[in-house]
Amino acid sequence: MSLSVRRKYLIVCLWIAGIFMLLYVRANAQKQYNVLDWKPEYSLNSFLLQQMHAQYDARKINFNKALASRNAAQQYVADCRRKAQILFGERPDQKGIPEVKLTGTIRAAGYRIEKLLYKNNGHHVTANLYLPSADRKLPAVVLLCGHEDAAKATPSYQQTAILFAKNGFVVFVIDPLSQSERYQLTDQSGKPLTRGGTTEHTLLNQAANLLGTSMPADELWDNMRGIDYLVTRKEVDSTRIGCIGNSGGGIQTIYLAAMDKRVKAFAPCSYLASRERTLELTGPADGCAQVPGEGRLQLEMNDFLLAAAPNPMLILAGRFDFIDYRGVEDAFHEQKQLYRVLGYPNNTTLFTYDDGHGISKPKREFAVTWFRKQFYKDTTQVREPELQLYTPQELQVTTTGQLNSFLQNEETLPQRNLRLFESGEEKRKHFTSLPDNDLKNAIAKLLGINTAGKLTAESKGIIKNGNITYYKWIVRKDGEIPLPLMIAYPDVKATKLTIYTGTLGKNRLADSVSLINEQLRSGSAVILCDVRGTGETADKAEFNDPKYYNKDYRNVMLALHTGATLTGQRTTDLLSLIDFVKTDPVLVNLPIEMHADGAPALAALHALLFRKEISALYTDDRIRSFRDILERSTEQDWYAYVIPGILDYYDIPDLVKIAGMEKVHNTKGRK
Repeated sequence: MSLSVRRKYLIVCLWIAGIFMLLYVRANAQKQYNVLDWKPEYSLNSFLLQQMHAQYDARKINFNKALASRNAAQQYVADCRRKAQILFGERPDQKGIPEVKLTGTIRAAGYRIEKLLYKNNGHHVTANLYLPSADRKLPAVVLLCGHEDAAKATPSYQQTAILFAKNGFVVFVIDPLSQSERYQLTDQSGKPLTRGGTTEHTLLNQAANLLGTSMPADELWDNMRGIDYLVTRKEVDSTRIGCIGNSGGGIQTIYLAAMDKRVKAFAPCSYLASRERTLELTGPADGCAQVPGEGRLQLEMNDFLLAAAPNPMLILAGRFDFIDYRGVEDAFHEQKQLYRVLGYPNNTTLFTYDDGHGISKPKREFAVTWFRKQFYKDTTQVREPELQLYTPQELQVTTTGQLNSFLQNEETLPQRNLRLFESGEEKRKHFTSLPDNDLKNAIAKLLGINTAGKLTAESKGIIKNGNITYYKWIVRKDGEIPLPLMIAYPDVKATKLTIYTGTLGKNRLADSVSLINEQLRSGSAVILCDVRGTGETADKAEFNDPKYYNKDYRNVMLALHTGATLTGQRTTDLLSLIDFVKTDPVLVNLPIEMHADGAPALAALHALLFRKEISALYTDDRIRSFRDILERSTEQDWYAYVIPGILDYYDIPDLVKIAGMEKVHNTKGRK
């Protein structure tokens, strides 16, 4: 290496080292502003888990009471069904037989496959119907697919369907939303805009939640509409219908059990476990398995199956699956207990194989054998021979590979969501015209804002940054997460108070010496605070899979599961802060100017509604309407804004209007 090259190499190395040193110094300098003297990044998740555990502790008490007698067990079953109906809401009214189009047929030895397109609630569903050669009505099995992109064409699902068909079952294989030919977020050519079905499920779910429904509900209605068609087929004995599903299809099977009495036997594979343990150990899964309010209703995953008791149940599991096997065993144990009290101790079965995730050959063989026992009273062991499989193109229902490009007027879920948003305008007008007190009480209830509880504060010392002195405080409210904040006082008598909160946290703002000094020189005291999930209490990035497009995903979904919202909890934080201000003789009675950015800005808008002490609110980088989420679902970090069902009540412009348009000032905002 020449001398000049070595010099250049040395300069580059020194430059890189300098950058790393600068970042290191900056990071450590900001740590001096920390108020909480523990690992605060775990605080919000710990708090939410405690709420969830309390809900499931109550559920366990109720379950144990159900084991006292047959009547108690029957009441528990009825309660599970009632709660599931509350969770999913009313099924969209669909009268008569679904519109169905046959687009092709595959003929094979002993059976044929019809390629079908059926309509449900404005959109269409692709499916394959396997019909054995027979001169009598046969039992049917609905096969619900997991998250494989090929869905109905996935080899293991084809093998499952063919094995059932060769053993005397009509098999209806339904493509889930966001997979195979049913992607919803696509370009004009039908090409998906996201990295896969699990991402799209989540983005569709966050939009649906705003409208008071969910992506799992949309899949459920598709499946029930498919059964509406299945029972009309002359080849099907409508009194003998079962359902089997793997992975994402497993949770579809579990939800279907609680909602469709026409299905008489269920076999979820590679999904049933403990919701409580799963949320604690691995966190929430994608949007097709997350319905807001499950925890509030004290619904465990197993309860959806128990809602169909004493119908026969088969749990298929892999001992080395990433699905928590302890949770599988716990669910099966509960089923055995309840079924024994109901008088049907043999109607629930667990089959475990020493493999992992998926419906492998041993599981398929056991499942078909089990279903033949239920519907044919035949206990002969089924064996799977070599089976001829088909390509995705051969099983394809559309000619283009995507419904969006195959049907000119196909309504996608995003289009449906916008239609529902527009149709809700009159509801929102009525709600926002309520008397002031009624309106505030209703909003506090919708968001779960905690207006009660004793407030205390703990001084945590001072820290200086140049000529600025920050006083550190922890504000605590009974039943809430501690709120860290810092106060800087002007040298002259304070004439106002300026509060800053945002996604990046107070430590970043504390380094903005010129900004803080400008406020202090103008006679304003300054508070920098971290509402939960920001700054010191922000969740670690590694706990949030980037495929969900949400940096707060773990905690947002856990909050929604318990029936809470992150926006409501952050509003509680800001109200607690303003109540704390009233205890400071320097700050009390000062007009308050609040600055908020990102998702915390929505909490600040709600705080403005409840605290007249806030004379002005400046917001930055926030959405202007929930419609933004409906229209631009693929953007990052929308879920922190979600309040389930909010669009039946008000939109963000409505909130600005009732809180005081003259007080709200927008800076950049989201485009």
